[in-house]
Amino acid sequence: MKLSVVIPVMNEEESIKPLFDALEASLQSIDHEIILVDDGSTDRTVATIREHAPENARLLVFNKNYGQTTALAAGIDHAEGEFIATMDGDLQNDPADIPMMMRHLKEHDLDVVAGRRAGRKDGMLLRKIPSKIANALIRTLTDVHISDYGCTLKLFRRDVAKNLGLYGELHRFIPVLVHLYGANMAEVDVRHHARRFGTSKYGIGRTFKVLSDLMFMVFFQKYGQKPMHLFGTLGVLAFMLGILINLYLGIVKLLGEDIGGRPLLILGVMLVFTGIQLITTGFIAEFIMRTYYESQNKKPYIIRDIFVKS
Repeated sequence: MKLSVVIPVMNEEESIKPLFDALEASLQSIDHEIILVDDGSTDRTVATIREHAPENARLLVFNKNYGQTTALAAGIDHAEGEFIATMDGDLQNDPADIPMMMRHLKEHDLDVVAGRRAGRKDGMLLRKIPSKIANALIRTLTDVHISDYGCTLKLFRRDVAKNLGLYGELHRFIPVLVHLYGANMAEVDVRHHARRFGTSKYGIGRTFKVLSDLMFMVFFQKYGQKPMHLFGTLGVLAFMLGILINLYLGIVKLLGEDIGGRPLLILGVMLVFTGIQLITTGFIAEFIMRTYYESQNKKPYIIRDIFVKS
């Protein structure tokens, strides 16, 4: 199998038939399979897929709504292709871009090609502006310079997609996960169409989810394998500052001044205990990290290739 196309869907019954037609027209020259993941639809999406699905299509039906990240992870787990493409099922992504992305990946020896929506057909106030702000913030904090984090249309080599580690709602940060994996990635312009049917599943309320996920990704990117470097550094700084404050107050006390009512005393004691808590948190995080790798026989590295001169 050359290509697997993974498509999460939820309440997209009107889009299914045109989606299958577009996939057939665009990928007829490529040996491919289509994996649709129904993420808890409440309309006739599942029935419509069963009615119109071609022979090379498979449908995974969740028992409830788990979210786009989980749907992508399930589809990727079941994919058998040498390359794995992900795209939305609302007809805004165009499968006609996938052959071009495959050529670009092979010609430039890449592991991942990410789509960049050219001429994006979304509302300015609720979609484009928040997206631009989020993209700029993610780029600044993660130092992964991708223009369009929100575009689902991406093409992966099989081993990269299978090892992304998609959990929670981290689909927005797939480029960061790709960077952590050490894969070679590039962006290409892809077409973007206005939504023809249904309503968007995203709103301005997702901003707070993105911010909370971003905090986790920054921590995971910088300290995922060395949490003690963060907690230990902060803990030592807080502890030493608390000790200095308390030493100063001790000297003042020896000189005969009353320190019992000074707020500085409370600050000094709090900093000492905070420093101890941060350091012990670092120890616990280190033990958890080591248990994660050793209990599953995982390695904290990935070998891309091995060369032996014969």
